[in-house]
Amino acid sequence: MKIKVYILNAFAKSTKGGNPAGVVLEANQLSNKQMQKIANKINLPETTFIQKSNKADFKLKFFTPNCEVDLCGHATIASFSLMAKLGLLKPGKYTQETKAGILDIEIKPTGVIFMNQNIPQFLKKINKQKIVDALNISMDTIVPDLPVEIVSTGLPTIIVPIVSLDKLIKIKPSLKKCIKLCKNKFLLHLFTLETGKKNQIAYSRNLFPIKTMDEEAATGTASGALACYLHNHNKINKKQIKQMIFKQGHSMGSPSKILVRLKVEKEKIIETKVGGSTSNIKQKIIEIN
Repeated sequence: MKIKVYILNAFAKSTKGGNPAGVVLEANQLSNKQMQKIANKINLPETTFIQKSNKADFKLKFFTPNCEVDLCGHATIASFSLMAKLGLLKPGKYTQETKAGILDIEIKPTGVIFMNQNIPQFLKKINKQKIVDALNISMDTIVPDLPVEIVSTGLPTIIVPIVSLDKLIKIKPSLKKCIKLCKNKFLLHLFTLETGKKNQIAYSRNLFPIKTMDEEAATGTASGALACYLHNHNKINKKQIKQMIFKQGHSMGSPSKILVRLKVEKEKIIETKVGGSTSNIKQKIIEIN
């Protein structure tokens, strides 16, 4: 069986930037086993399989090269951007069925895609010593007055505040220890508020230790969780929540720009949206049994 896989760079700041995702259209006849084989062969951070849904406009299934995940931000952006660029969808609002729930999507006339994420869950604070050991850093690399905390807007993410951009970029983690820390359940998202530009909120690095991949150039689900974390710890103001810009991937040579919007009522987050653009559409034929 031959399967056409589209490849796009999501959250791309330029033609060289963003995080690559595979997208398979009309995947209704594919089994989970076949989808996993395709994702393994294409060997990208995530590959999305678009199916029909009885609950939403589309059903999206997300696979890394090694396993299925409940939700993927950059692969969602890639999927709806592809359908828009192929003329299958017009600007407007849509819904997607995922293992993380039914989520809203908006295609802007500019081509920017915004996806809704779940209401944030603030799950657990992590002992900083565990982070220090896994990242091979000293304790003074972590911001002292902010916690290391697991936050989820669809995928549980360990949020780690780093004191400066220079120290963030220089971190060389122990992959083995990060895998043990994350247990194939959590993203590990490091950030600093030192960006060098007034209109940008944070610079991030996302370590997602699933064997073949130890860092991502752009991570939508973790960016949504980070925005909620910053709001919860009073690091962003009422004006900023309407449009936050996060940088990621620059240290990897793949600059990414991730937009996040929060809607807040009575100090509680009632809506999280993550958005971005895509570039460089390619096609690849994958053959499976």
